[in-house]
Amino acid sequence: MKYKIGFTLLEVLLAVAAVTILSGIVILAINPNKQLADARNAQRRIDVNTILNAIHQYAIDRGGLIPVTITTTATPICRSGFVDNCVDLAVLTVGQEYLTDIPIDPSSSLSFSSGYTVMRNINNRIVVAAPLAEGTSINATK
Repeated sequence: MKYKIGFTLLEVLLAVAAVTILSGIVILAINPNKQLADARNAQRRIDVNTILNAIHQYAIDRGGLIPVTITTTATPICRSGFVDNCVDLAVLTVGQEYLTDIPIDPSSSLSFSSGYTVMRNINNRIVVAAPLAEGTSINATK
């Protein structure tokens, strides 16, 4: 009697199908798009708080006066210098005292805007927001 050692075609196909199903489940569980969106949103939270803290420190150093370019309407923050329809916060980057540079939203494609907005609400509190946030609202108030 001779015995052949090896796998049948059916056994190989079943093993490949099982590996394919398991890898599909793992990819769905990991969900790379959601992970990337969460990473971008984490950066947005950091940037919003950084901008808000810089404005707050600026106001503390100036006896409560905030930059005059901040209005009561949510307006985009300029990347650098004054551009129409955008808030110039260059006073925060002068001498790198409060910020080294205005943070830029991870998915912002605008050449003039940082991708973040700032406003003074009715209670005279500063609100910085990330309107490009994915699947959630990101803002901070001080």
